[in-house]
Amino acid sequence: MSKLSAQDKFIDLSDYGRPIANILVNQLKKTRFTPIHVTLLFGISGLIAVYFILKNHYFLAGFFIILKSIIDAADGELARAKKIPSYTGRYLDSVFDIILNFLFLMSIFYVTKSNFWMTILAFFCIQLQGTLYNYYYVILRNKSVGGDSTSKIFEYKSPKALVGESQKMVDIMFAIYTIVYGVFDKIIHTLDSDAYKVKTFPNWFMTFVSIYGLGFQLLIITTMLAVNLIEFIVPFFIIYSVFIFAFIGIRKIFFKA
Repeated sequence: MSKLSAQDKFIDLSDYGRPIANILVNQLKKTRFTPIHVTLLFGISGLIAVYFILKNHYFLAGFFIILKSIIDAADGELARAKKIPSYTGRYLDSVFDIILNFLFLMSIFYVTKSNFWMTILAFFCIQLQGTLYNYYYVILRNKSVGGDSTSKIFEYKSPKALVGESQKMVDIMFAIYTIVYGVFDKIIHTLDSDAYKVKTFPNWFMTFVSIYGLGFQLLIITTMLAVNLIEFIVPFFIIYSVFIFAFIGIRKIFFKA
């Protein structure tokens, strides 16, 4: 099941793992394997990648980072295939993502002896980039006819639990999600507060913005690890943030609310 209607679909450069994820979902949809099991599996893959970074096995680290990205695409697909959408699972997925991003950067900091505060800044930039992409993508999904609306444009209050999940667990996961993502959401919402009023975004624009999708960010990290440019990962993602202002500027000039 697509998150977007046919006319709103775009080439998502960060979603290269979807075809393989769909194969995995087809194997799991009639089993007792749940979307949360898949989320835990991509978390394990990410931790293995961290281990290999620390051991200076960068090719293997990259393999498990890409594997993590592929499996990450499967949990939501499995939830849609089994028709068991879950706020708990969505928040858990996002929390795992930010924890793993932090661990990736900290492991890179450890082996390269990079500047600690520059590494923290790079982590902040990566999250801010991803938040911009998610902001525009969720707006498009919520406005798309028949699109997925599990994700909300503004996450200001805990949603009502869906069938099969506990309201208490949803509240807990929402609180954790708000703590780790709240500052990034507020910054992006402040920088482009009227974006949600736009009727839609052109497909080409979303394709360009998808270079900030987590999958594409991880692909960049994997590539730089594979060609032994690990020392340049931290400064790269700081400089890479310049496109935040370019994308917001394009949105404000050409796609006005």
